[in-house]
Amino acid sequence: MPAGEYRVLAINPGSTSTKIALYSGSRPDFVENLRHSDAELAPFRGCPILEQQQFRCAKIEAALSEAGHNVRQVDAVVGRGGLLPALASGTYVVNEEMLEDLRLARRGEHAANLGAFLAYDIAQKAGVPAYVVDPVSVDEWPECARLSGSALLERQCLSHALNSKAVAKRYAREHGQQYESLHLIVAHMGSGISASAHENGLMVDVTNSREEGAFSTERAGGVPVMQLVDLCFSGQYTEKQVEGLLFREGGLYSYLGTKDLAEVEHRIDDGEAKAKTAFDAMVYQIAKEIGAMAAVLHGRVNAVLLTGGMAHSQRLVARLSDCVSWIAPVTVYPGEDELQALTEGALRVLRQEEQPKTLALGCRALVKVQDDGLKDPNLGRPLDQR
Repeated sequence: MPAGEYRVLAINPGSTSTKIALYSGSRPDFVENLRHSDAELAPFRGCPILEQQQFRCAKIEAALSEAGHNVRQVDAVVGRGGLLPALASGTYVVNEEMLEDLRLARRGEHAANLGAFLAYDIAQKAGVPAYVVDPVSVDEWPECARLSGSALLERQCLSHALNSKAVAKRYAREHGQQYESLHLIVAHMGSGISASAHENGLMVDVTNSREEGAFSTERAGGVPVMQLVDLCFSGQYTEKQVEGLLFREGGLYSYLGTKDLAEVEHRIDDGEAKAKTAFDAMVYQIAKEIGAMAAVLHGRVNAVLLTGGMAHSQRLVARLSDCVSWIAPVTVYPGEDELQALTEGALRVLRQEEQPKTLALGCRALVKVQDDGLKDPNLGRPLDQR
């Protein structure tokens, strides 16, 4: 088969939907967002997310069949990576070790954990390999980035690695440069916000949007820690309630009662001072995080890239650009085309442009970056060749 014409099925499971796309090379032949109603998901309420595997797999196969596509006529299936151990960036073969780690859910339950299982299930039927690409657990930090300030609490590298890496590589291609030669800052702005520093092909720092950095439409980001301690021990809230206040009911929702950025902007246009203050504060915090990543890169930055769903907001982009364009030129990539990013990762392996990596339990696939800036010589090599 000519290079570039491999057929790849990409799967991106969310909490209430499963996005799928069938690609011929880099061209999507079929894209569908399979929404799962409350009634459909009711039997799984309170169950581990992996209980939904057969239900979602059947939905995927039915959608492809209805559109006239044979799921068994693909060259690879690729799913979104879940909460795996710390990993180097790359495309990983889905194997039993990976599936076992996700079954144990050591790093937590997340809809993305289904990605490897759905890809593996369909790939087995088609007799082709299954992959995940740049899971949320991609970790390329130097050791100094891990210390939080308390020996009891280590910073955790969980981020929008898939989209952030894909956008950085896209910028490099568009400018005729190698990603590995650039210093970039990527601000992914969605339901969570993560700012990341990319240095010579490594994501050397990133804010964990679950517990750090700028607040978003629904996440609180970094909050005053002593006040949080008081809140937790006030007796007014359970652990789950506090988690909800920070993770689903924080940010703009906490101040304005809405997670809809367009509604917030309409309220600003209508003269609502409270909406303007909350919006300004979010911009202020995002700009601060971008500035912090500029410090990580010693002020040597080729470009600042703004991406994610909120990058569709012209008001937000204009305000942020005004704040940070002194650091480096700003380029905007609205949205997050994760299906394409997944497919590109699989195609790099199919075209033999990249060696696939494997996860072995007990082996840490983490890329170590020494404080002197030298890369691990094993970077980019499969674990079984290290």
